[in-house]
Amino acid sequence: MSGETITRAHLTEAIHNQVGLSRADSAQLVESVLDEMSKTLETGLSVKISSFASFILRDKSKRVGRNPRTGIEATITPRRVVLFRPSQLLRKKINAKIK
Repeated sequence: MSGETITRAHLTEAIHNQVGLSRADSAQLVESVLDEMSKTLETGLSVKISSFASFILRDKSKRVGRNPRTGIEATITPRRVVLFRPSQLLRKKINAKIK
C-alpha cells in the first residue's frame, strides 16, 4: 500500500478478511472502536493502545503568531490538540523498513 492512506473501509475489509466477520459487523466494530476513542479524548483523557501508540491531549495557550506571507501579527486562540506517540515496538517496526 505504498503511498496510500488507510481508511475506515480498508480497516473494515481487513477485519472481514482476517477475522471472518461479515462486512456489516466489521464496519460496526471499526466505528465502535473509533467512537470510543473519540469519546474518551473528548472527556479529556488520553488513549493508550499497548504495543501500538498513545493519543495524548495537550492544551496550547493563547499566543501571538505571524502570517508568513504578509508578516501581520495575529492572536492564536487557546486550543487542545491530540499528540500521537508511537510505542517503542511500532517505532522499531517502522525503522526496520528503512534499512
